[in-house]
Amino acid sequence: MSRTIVRSVTDSIYTSCQESTRSVSRQIPIRTLSTSLARYAKSGDIMDSLMAIPQQRQNDPPPGYGDIAGILDRRDLAPTRDPRENDRLFIRQPHRFHVYATKHNTHITLTAPTPPPAASRGKSDPSDAYKPPEPNRPLMSFATGMIGFRKAGRGTYDAAYQLASYVLKQIQERGLQREIKDIEVVLRGFGAGREAVTKAILGQEGRFVRPKISAVTDATRLKFGGSRSPNPRRLG
Repeated sequence: MSRTIVRSVTDSIYTSCQESTRSVSRQIPIRTLSTSLARYAKSGDIMDSLMAIPQQRQNDPPPGYGDIAGILDRRDLAPTRDPRENDRLFIRQPHRFHVYATKHNTHITLTAPTPPPAASRGKSDPSDAYKPPEPNRPLMSFATGMIGFRKAGRGTYDAAYQLASYVLKQIQERGLQREIKDIEVVLRGFGAGREAVTKAILGQEGRFVRPKISAVTDATRLKFGGSRSPNPRRLG
């Protein structure tokens, strides 16, 4: 009895499911396969279509930017500078006022920077900024013996002061102050002439050179190691 009931229930479920699937299959359209041969696109047509895309983008600029001039007008660009100005910043060197003061004499030498070969030919080379500095060109060189001091008098304070006044006067008489834009004072040694030349530059004699001084350098040579020094002289 129970088996017949189960069979009848399953048969009814099967028939209902079969009817529902038939109704759904009627609603879905059936697409038949084409019997025509497949056609392949030409490679030239594909490349033409791909090349046309960027051309369309180029032909349609954004609003307000029709050309490069319009873009440059709208941007805040820094003003252009002469590239030779940057080279002048690296190549330009100051004149040097060398003072060599020893215990027995005082030497003063004025040197001018040697122009680089690229600048002398009218061409600028950025690599000149990384080259080692060339030796300066001496303009004048004097010592206390050249202005009349002899023997022990050459190492005195007065001799060095008169020498500094004479050199500063020569710079003015030769018209070198127009050529000098910047000057660097290089001091060497600890003789009496070191302070004497400094006083002359700070005084009335150096009034036209003092505003052009850009640096003061101490080039006194100090010994570190090396050969053994002679024993100090002991008197008495």
